[in-house]
Amino acid sequence: MRVLIAEDEPVSRRLLQSYLQKWGYDVTAAADGAEAWRLFEAGDAPVVITDWMMPGLDGLELIRRIRAARRPGYVVTILLTARAHKEDLVEGMEAGADDFLTKPFDRDELRVRLRAAERVIGLERSLAEQNRVLRETQAALVQTEKLAGLGRLAAGVAHEINNPVAYVTNNLAVL
Repeated sequence: MRVLIAEDEPVSRRLLQSYLQKWGYDVTAAADGAEAWRLFEAGDAPVVITDWMMPGLDGLELIRRIRAARRPGYVVTILLTARAHKEDLVEGMEAGADDFLTKPFDRDELRVRLRAAERVIGLERSLAEQNRVLRETQAALVQTEKLAGLGRLAAGVAHEINNPVAYVTNNLAVL
């Protein structure tokens, strides 16, 4: 699974990237929010881990843009920050973050939160597939109903044609 990282501090970015790669994730790293937004628009990362405080485009604005983007599939966003007050958590979640980790982060905690993100993405994809199958089934049902209606129409037309023919045939026999 592809993960996009937005972290302006180079050591933290490299550390985070190395953990994720060890765990088998395909990682794309950005040095700030603006670069992360460009990479997000150009790619297909279903998980974004972003620092809150970055120059230019901060993590909250990046998350708001991700939520406003019209893209297929859900994107799980994890806010990684040194801000640790309850008000910060609330503000981050209200901006659209799915999860919140404080720095310095515990790598085991990050790993289990990423597993939860994988489950969310998997469920969303499964639901999308089920919806696709449902739409196809509904379309097939509509087509079947159309064909059944056409069959009933043809039977009715045949019946209406047979009635006058039978009338003429019977009267010809009398004549």
